Amino acid sequence: MGFFKNLFSREKKETLDKGLEKTKTGFFSKLKRLFVGKRTIDDDFLDELEEILITSDVGTETTLKIIDRIRDRANRDQYVGADELNDMLCEEISDLLVADANDDAVDFALPNDHRPYVIMVVGVNGVGKTTTIGKLAHQYKSAGYSVMLGAADTFRAAAIEQLDEWGRRADVPVIKQQLGSDAAAVAFDTISSAKKNNVDVVIIDTAGRLHNKKGLMDELTKIKKSMSKVVPWAPDEVLLVLDGSTGQNAFEQARQFSAATQVTHLAITKLDGTAKGGVVIGISDQMQIPVKYIGLGEGIADLQVFNRREFVNSLFGQR
Repeated sequence: MGFFKNLFSREKKETLDKGLEKTKTGFFSKLKRLFVGKRTIDDDFLDELEEILITSDVGTETTLKIIDRIRDRANRDQYVGADELNDMLCEEISDLLVADANDDAVDFALPNDHRPYVIMVVGVNGVGKTTTIGKLAHQYKSAGYSVMLGAADTFRAAAIEQLDEWGRRADVPVIKQQLGSDAAAVAFDTISSAKKNNVDVVIIDTAGRLHNKKGLMDELTKIKKSMSKVVPWAPDEVLLVLDGSTGQNAFEQARQFSAATQVTHLAITKLDGTAKGGVVIGISDQMQIPVKYIGLGEGIADLQVFNRREFVNSLFGQR
């Protein structure tokens, strides 16, 4: 079965395995070759492992943490085989992934203490931000909740049209205004309408602003303040969407957005189309922000709540 108990349904496990196939092909195949005939962990082994992790976009700092952990384990247990090495890596890497407070909760389940539950979504253009919002809307509605979307990306007509289309696909209402309208006002109107109509979940889209433009980043604060005028707890989540296929560039985006606003969760998209899935490990560890969702395909249902145990099991070919 591998190190972790399989908590996923078979269908979700198969989707995860398929979505990570490109990453696994490079990463796990290299590990298998490295493990062949190994019964001790020596400097040569650690050097090769370091190269594999770095070339898989885990990131230098996180890779060095993993190497140090493995070296410490080796000093305590000199005799190991391929299976033990595999399990050891699973344990150490899983421990580096930041756990969400609701790690073991039912998928797409909301806390019961208040409504609406407000999610503000941020990220640069092209990372799959609006697509992720549409998928989230579909998943929450499928879970039995009422959902409303707010088109606060008012800088591009295409952004409003795209969110509108996702609203139709998910069969949820979209609050919008004209192109160039005040984004904070759109957020205010969306939360007000949701409160009036007892909506369970509100998801606010924001402009795909360049992460090095301070003026645009400041607007995120303005949007947050406008929402809190209607419901003081808003937003419950600030969800940063990152494109997993961009590798190390996603690290820099995460750093910049975290400096500009209080990011609470991450969504890593496009993992099915890249061999750089190791970026999930590095970003979670370096930013100390939990990954909450991963995108594994183009379909409306191709968004999974991230489970760090199953992610690591899949990455290492565990069952």
